[in-house]
Amino acid sequence: MTCTTFSIHLFLSVVLVFSENPWTRHRRHYSAISRKEDGDKRVLEQYQLVDVLEARMHQLQSDAVLDQKCSKVDFISVLQGEKEISHDQSQKAASTTKPENLKDCQASKKGIAVDNLSPITHTSRWFEKLAREKCNKAKKQHALRQKLSDKADTAKLLEDRYGNQYSDSQLRVRSYLEACMFLGDTESACQCLLHHHQHIAKRTALCIGAYNVLLRMWAKKGLLSWIRRTFVLLEEARLKPNVATYCAALECMGRKSECSPRVISRCLQQMKQDGLSVDDVFRQYVFRQDERAAVLRAVHVVQPNYKPRLAPEGPPCSLPLLKSFYSEREGSRYPKMDFSLEELRERFSRQLAIEQSNTITIASVEATKPITENMARMRKLLEEQRGHWRGVLLQALRNSKPLLHSSCLTSWRVNIYPFLWLLHDEDYVDVMLQGLAALPPSGESLLIMAREMGTRVYNIYGIRQKKRSQLVNKLSRIYRSYAELLAKDTKGSSTLPREHWSSLEAETHAGPSLLSDDAPWPLTLIIELGSFLVDLMLRELKVCKDILSPSPEGTLIPVLYHMYVFRSNRQVGFIKPHPILTHIQSEAMEAKLTFDSYVMPMLCPPVPWTSTKSGAYLLTPTKLMRTEEGTVQHQLLLEKVRDEDLHGVLDALSQLGNCAWKVNKPVLDIIISVFNNKGSEKLDVPPPVSEAPEIPCFNPHDQGLTMSEKAQLRRDVAKAKKTIAEMHSLRMDALYKLSIANHMRDEIFWFPHNMDFRGRTYPCPPYFNHLGSDLTRAILMFAEGKPLGLKGLDWLKIHLVNLTGLKKRSSLAGRLEYANSHMDDILDSADEPFAGRKWWMDADEPWQTLACCKEIANASRSPDHTKFISHFPVHQDGSCNGLQHYAALGRDVIGATSVNLMPCEVPQDVYSSVAQQVEAFRTRDAAKGMKIAQVLEGFINRKVVKQTVMTVVYGVTRYGGRLQIEKRLKEMDDFPKEHIWDASQYLVQQVFCSLKEMFTGTREIQDWLTESARLISKSGNTVEWVTPLGLPIVQPYHRTKNHMLKSNTQLLNVQTSHDSQEKPDTVKQKNAFPPNFIHSLDSTHMMLTALHCYSTGLTFVSVHDCFWTHAVDVDVMNKVCRDQFVSMHNQPILQDLSRFLLKKYCSGLPYVHTKNKKFLEYWKMAELLGKVPQTGEPNSAPLLLTGRVTDGSRPVSAAAPTWCSAQLRPSRAFS
Repeated sequence: MTCTTFSIHLFLSVVLVFSENPWTRHRRHYSAISRKEDGDKRVLEQYQLVDVLEARMHQLQSDAVLDQKCSKVDFISVLQGEKEISHDQSQKAASTTKPENLKDCQASKKGIAVDNLSPITHTSRWFEKLAREKCNKAKKQHALRQKLSDKADTAKLLEDRYGNQYSDSQLRVRSYLEACMFLGDTESACQCLLHHHQHIAKRTALCIGAYNVLLRMWAKKGLLSWIRRTFVLLEEARLKPNVATYCAALECMGRKSECSPRVISRCLQQMKQDGLSVDDVFRQYVFRQDERAAVLRAVHVVQPNYKPRLAPEGPPCSLPLLKSFYSEREGSRYPKMDFSLEELRERFSRQLAIEQSNTITIASVEATKPITENMARMRKLLEEQRGHWRGVLLQALRNSKPLLHSSCLTSWRVNIYPFLWLLHDEDYVDVMLQGLAALPPSGESLLIMAREMGTRVYNIYGIRQKKRSQLVNKLSRIYRSYAELLAKDTKGSSTLPREHWSSLEAETHAGPSLLSDDAPWPLTLIIELGSFLVDLMLRELKVCKDILSPSPEGTLIPVLYHMYVFRSNRQVGFIKPHPILTHIQSEAMEAKLTFDSYVMPMLCPPVPWTSTKSGAYLLTPTKLMRTEEGTVQHQLLLEKVRDEDLHGVLDALSQLGNCAWKVNKPVLDIIISVFNNKGSEKLDVPPPVSEAPEIPCFNPHDQGLTMSEKAQLRRDVAKAKKTIAEMHSLRMDALYKLSIANHMRDEIFWFPHNMDFRGRTYPCPPYFNHLGSDLTRAILMFAEGKPLGLKGLDWLKIHLVNLTGLKKRSSLAGRLEYANSHMDDILDSADEPFAGRKWWMDADEPWQTLACCKEIANASRSPDHTKFISHFPVHQDGSCNGLQHYAALGRDVIGATSVNLMPCEVPQDVYSSVAQQVEAFRTRDAAKGMKIAQVLEGFINRKVVKQTVMTVVYGVTRYGGRLQIEKRLKEMDDFPKEHIWDASQYLVQQVFCSLKEMFTGTREIQDWLTESARLISKSGNTVEWVTPLGLPIVQPYHRTKNHMLKSNTQLLNVQTSHDSQEKPDTVKQKNAFPPNFIHSLDSTHMMLTALHCYSTGLTFVSVHDCFWTHAVDVDVMNKVCRDQFVSMHNQPILQDLSRFLLKKYCSGLPYVHTKNKKFLEYWKMAELLGKVPQTGEPNSAPLLLTGRVTDGSRPVSAAAPTWCSAQLRPSRAFS
């Protein structure tokens, strides 16, 4: 029997071994199982052990019952026998059966007692052990379920609609494979993928996108057999094929003329089983080169009459705020640009050439200085050295590649070798020399320098990728047709730019797609590539030690050197230039500056945003939502939103980018003259570094100095070095802005826009744009001019008074009267800026004031000022915009009055009101004898409290507010310095108390938002919400993760706080939610205003809550602005937020065995999220829109909605 059983078991084991697939056998004998999988296995084994124990418990329980029953029967039978035996016989029997000794008797009695109780006691112990094991099992199951749920949520967040995942390791592998595909290195790509596929622990770095890259490479070569093998790998990896997978297979079949129709039919049938259609392939796949034609050939083999069908038109935008905007457009005509069709097409060609060249070299404004002999010598010397360095770096780069290749052959791990072949060698050298030219004298962090250079390589590669995919010709055709919508010599249309571009792209379906599906490079890869280039520079760049002497010797020294400095108790690697290089660069004052092409404004209207991946520049890769490098959750969240829900955001960004600009040349020339004449601290024109204070020199070993004196000298040295570094940074920033402006002085240009994760919009060019300082804004004007009309000149004058910072609490009529009374000063400033009375120099914004003076002078001196063509932008700024939104959300009438949401005779100034309230508190405390209150007498004013009041709604703490007030007190020369700390501590408390009294609902809403974010992040989730305009937002604050990267120079510690695989940072999440939520409402209001201004034909741009338009259109813009504010706040914003948060975070009761801490925290969060703060009654005060007209009091419309609206005021009225 035993032999037969053994034979059966042996036969079954052999059958199992030969029936399983080879990969399963390989996995069974593979020993390198990760700890994580091993831990999960142990947990499962423990669960099995509990089940065994439970079964054993039932068995023991039944055994104990049987034992007890048997003992009871025997005992009864004995008693019945004893009744038959006499008492004497029993005594005799007892006496004759005595034990040998008492101990044996006692032992026997104890033994009998134990034997009788042992089944019950033994069973109770098993019950206790089973109960403990069950409890532990439930806890571990819940913890494991929660862990798996969190990982699933994270994986879902980092996964796009096609199944591609975007963790750091997966992005690195995909980027490596795509680089190999770009280079045509199929062997390296195949080796890399198989290396990761065959190792269980490494297979997690592969997603469907990685296999699709390999499939794409086999398809190009027409290797159908390798396509089949890759499908086998997909099945082994348990990955479901997507559109790109089947598209690669069809492409391969289309390239093989002898491919059997049966094979193609089987592929199409499999697609259908997976829920995909041929139309999905042509609608969703991103084609390159001739891939579309190859796929179509394969389909035509089995379906000869097939034609790709365009995607059906989606439903109109259903958002309440935009429904009427998109549905009620019959008969409307959107504004045209003041350019002919041929002019726009010619501008497109110029912009395309600039982006294809990657960089642009312009003249520096310092080149206008007369060239001295020493300057010419230094320029020549620097040019010679750069030529020599170029050759040295080129040779070093070529020599280093074989070394990297040899290491790549020994280990198939992902390295940077293929990334050094993506560009021409000369391009890498240009990147290194450009980084050298931009290096400040004080040096730069190695990490920052490596990141900038790696990013520059990535951008150039993106442009090369688009050029290779042959989309330039298709882009040219589409843009030439798109220009017909914008040109002034074509027919009008009611089609929006986004809609027109999308229709043109759909009609021009042949050829490559305009989108890109390349994986973004992870931050670690960018830094690793950049650090390699920095290492080359450190090792190879050298200069003659005595190069500045008449007869230099041959001793060479490094141009750059590496050192460590301490920043906030952290050791940071720094790259510093040698003083010789710094001296040559400062003396040369180079006549040319080189920038990346995306730094410059565009010479043609930007490409409208049509999706999350398409818009702005022609070729340069641009993110719709600007984030830190390596942050992908925002992009993936946007891609999961329905297309129609993002139309409002995309159209608003396109409208902002379509505003054409030009340079105010007279003001620019004045600023350049001041800049080249050592600058001006009063006018905020940075002086050159030569004007910086000298660094104190002292000998630290000087015995004549005491320890305190040496310490003071060290502090003075550090302070002087910091001042020099700041002066250099400010000087270079101004140099870049002025040089770009001077280069564009005779051009019309555009600023493409994108946004941050809160929805706030920004121009893409980083240096020269209208979000800049007073200096930059003063030299920008609208390219399109409009007649001033009846009220245009009055608005220019009111705008001028606002720029001066005077008459902040005056009505519009009072400001206009003030401007008329100072016309002599205005005209004098315009005619003689430096030789006259210089009235403009005392303004808050001096350069914009001067520009406005010149515009008013030109308009007032024209024959008819109503017909004067003005290009000057007039600003309308919000009155403490954050408090406006809080007051509107809380229906706070008193707070609304303070921030101009209520009609008033004169505009209210919340900053002055808070200053008055604080002064009242100070007077009270001073009367009580408080010393610091007495010291502050006469020092409390609007300026002291303004920044704290402005930022308190954006989450500033008492600590941060104290620092703000401390800075303002330090600026007062006559305030006693010894009382600054006590005074700032006292004032910040009074400011917070004043705001609490003035804005009752604000703090309640802010506290609700803060506590909600705290509980959400504590539960392991990041805070998400959706704006009233349909924009999804997620806060990217996670616990810091450290990545250690090894370079030849040092170990680089890359700290990231946006890795969504890490737990949320609770402190940042809760502190940032209230300000970010208000910022999202602010951006929603701005975008709504932009869309409706565009539909009315207005020129509109914004600087967050400051709106710009022509003087003649200010009244119309104000009405649109107020109407949209009312429309937005008539929506149940807080209630919608509460419903969204409850659905997102409280949709299912978590599994818990008992009502433990997790259970209670869940219900606490659900209760809080559902409890919206109480607000005032919507109709408790019939707040009308206070009119932005000259008298400042008349309502714009008697038919305005019943509740409040933002009273947008002229710029700086209450700043």
